[in-house]
Amino acid sequence: MKQIWSFDCEWAPDVAAGRRLYHIPADVPDDEVLRVMWQEGGATQDDPQPFLKTLLCRVVSIAMVVRKEPDSGPPELKLVTLPSLEADAPEDPAWDERRILETFLSSWFPRCNPVFVGFNSRNADLHILAQRAIVNGVSAPDFARRVAEKPWNSPDIDLMEIVGGRGRSYGCSLHEIANLCGVPGKLDTTGDDVAGLFYGGKTRRIVEYNAFDALSTYLVWLRTELFAGRLTAVAHEAEVRLVRDLVEAERAKPHGEYLARYIEAWDSLATGFTDLK
Repeated sequence: MKQIWSFDCEWAPDVAAGRRLYHIPADVPDDEVLRVMWQEGGATQDDPQPFLKTLLCRVVSIAMVVRKEPDSGPPELKLVTLPSLEADAPEDPAWDERRILETFLSSWFPRCNPVFVGFNSRNADLHILAQRAIVNGVSAPDFARRVAEKPWNSPDIDLMEIVGGRGRSYGCSLHEIANLCGVPGKLDTTGDDVAGLFYGGKTRRIVEYNAFDALSTYLVWLRTELFAGRLTAVAHEAEVRLVRDLVEAERAKPHGEYLARYIEAWDSLATGFTDLK
């Protein structure tokens, strides 16, 4: 079985892109550049910081749950983040966007050839990874071939295409479907907070939030595998237990204290279908 990468990306407006596109001099403060970018992106009084085109944003974090199937024994799970949680400041080289993209797309992806599992990943995460790799001059031919595949030929799974639908009454967010499945959704951070956190120097919280979403995406994917008959109820419970073991093992590491919030939220939601307490 190929590796499964249940992944999520976070991005923030790229002030360098704003300066170049809108001809803003280098001595203009970043805050003013951001204001112009949001204004050009359609800011209103009710929505002063609209969602910008992904091309104008820089990838600041990628998190994923990696599932590997060994020759014998149970599956192996890992929680991986780029940058690692030891990179605490934007000045750390690990936060460099080109380095993040090259590591993920040019080094890891060709070596592992994984199946991507995401939520709105086909239209958002995979899209921005390709755009920003082009902007940064990153060579990633294996990834380029993957994103060029027609959806019906691609092995990748976009959970939003499975659980969502057209129209306001039929669509759903990861937060909604996760919570109703007894899985933590958004905790104390949302995607709207990422720009403020990044330019406010609180970069670690972005990675933590990113890791939460990767874990929740993986757990929702397990539920869809149960729905599709590829997991029995017993097998599903065993797979969920592996995730719980992973989270608790990561929590015990020096930089894993943030996962206590995820465990607490998970315990508060774990009722009925799978008792994890």
